[in-house]
Amino acid sequence: MKKIIHVVAGGPDEFLPDLSDYAQKDAIWIGVDKGVQLIIQHGLHPDLAVGDFDSISPEDFLRVKRLVPSLRQFKPEKDETDMELAILTALEMTPSVIKIFGATGGRLDHLMANIMMLGRFKQHHPDTSFEMIDTQNSLSVFVPGFYQIGREDEKKYVSFIPVFSDVNGLTLKGFKFPLTQHHVPLGSSLCISNELIQETGHFSFEKGILMMIRSKD
Repeated sequence: MKKIIHVVAGGPDEFLPDLSDYAQKDAIWIGVDKGVQLIIQHGLHPDLAVGDFDSISPEDFLRVKRLVPSLRQFKPEKDETDMELAILTALEMTPSVIKIFGATGGRLDHLMANIMMLGRFKQHHPDTSFEMIDTQNSLSVFVPGFYQIGREDEKKYVSFIPVFSDVNGLTLKGFKFPLTQHHVPLGSSLCISNELIQETGHFSFEKGILMMIRSKD
């Protein structure tokens, strides 16, 4: 049985999907700093809260302490971001899937750090699926292998972007712009805004870390 963990940060509300759409039995909800309040506002029950909680008022923090079964509080002066500490906490539970919300929009430094962090964690935890979701996009990272994806009419654009280094041997089948054993340099815009032309498509690659972003206009 898959263990699914949902991690919710305190990103801008306009980028946050309706979290109740992702409610499912046995899913574990972790709030990151003020993200724990967003979980509660969406009518869900956080299992754990992680962070320095410098983004919420003392009164709200007391409420969080009353409502959340487990809380890990850190000093603001630390080497890791609250998001990194939350994902490290999630990984202690050996999950199959980690979905992250509230991590996009607002500050670009946080966004870039979160994206690069997912690539690093994927290298060390290849059997865990990592996905970052907002109202317009879903972002996943992959290690070398063969993968199948289905078409999503709402998020029709599919982009593939190398993380950390070049990607070697990228093959795309079932896409508007197919590739066969292609070398994709780091920083290349070659694989932006592709589209599936079949109900399912396949992609594979031999070396590197690959980020896939599915987007809507």
